Amino acid sequence: MKPAAFDYARPTTRREACDLLFDAGDAARIIAGGQSLMAVLNMRLAEPRLLIDISAIDDLRTIERREGYLAVGAGVTQAELLEHPTLADEVPLLAQAMPWIGHAQTRNRGTVCGSIAHADPSAELPLCLLTLGGEVVLETRKGKSRRVAAGEFFQGVLTTARRSDELITEVRFPLKRPGRAYRFQEIAMRHGDFAIVALAAVIADDAVELGVGGVADRPVMRTLPHGEKLADALNEFAWSLNAQDDAHASAIYRRHLVRELGIRLIDGETPQEDGANARQV
Repeated sequence: MKPAAFDYARPTTRREACDLLFDAGDAARIIAGGQSLMAVLNMRLAEPRLLIDISAIDDLRTIERREGYLAVGAGVTQAELLEHPTLADEVPLLAQAMPWIGHAQTRNRGTVCGSIAHADPSAELPLCLLTLGGEVVLETRKGKSRRVAAGEFFQGVLTTARRSDELITEVRFPLKRPGRAYRFQEIAMRHGDFAIVALAAVIADDAVELGVGGVADRPVMRTLPHGEKLADALNEFAWSLNAQDDAHASAIYRRHLVRELGIRLIDGETPQEDGANARQV
């Protein structure tokens, strides 16, 4: 199929982009890389009257380390972030997760913030942002901005807390914390496919922050005990996600993966410490 007819604008400043959003409201959509949006437009799941291309806004193409977090601008591609020379030292969970995102071709065009805005429940970047306790920065007309925690930003399948007149300007990933191990594991039919189950973990001596993607209608994170009560806590967590059968996997299989792979990941039975991909099963 082809998308419905739309007007196209390519602003060169954030102010101009926000003005366009304010004027068009729900009739506008933002495009940066277009790897998710174009498929939605071609299937006519969305029919905006105006497409606002933010790829020419230079001050959205920055990756900056600030106090306590790594700020990634809305124009930064996934490939650019993956190639960031200090990523593995600053945000090791991202360095492990990002090779699982699609393929080199899609990462060259797809943006980090675009994936966050799209809010696919099986996507790796929303899962990492939630598990790390990150936040999304949104800007409106006249430069007004607000910050939204990842746990509040993702509200359901392809649904977020972004208002129609707001532009995502950056996402903030907290830097690694001393005494924590960071691990990621994903199970998919083939590398680059949508995750059947994805797990992200921040592990301390006495507790684990475990995020799960691909099961519920959004990524979900829970703090679990690290020790003999872990298996029971994982079982309870797996049931709370309300997994559903679909064409890719049954609810039983997804719950099984959360329980079994969760224990393996937390106990360090997968080679994730250095950012290498886990073996697919």
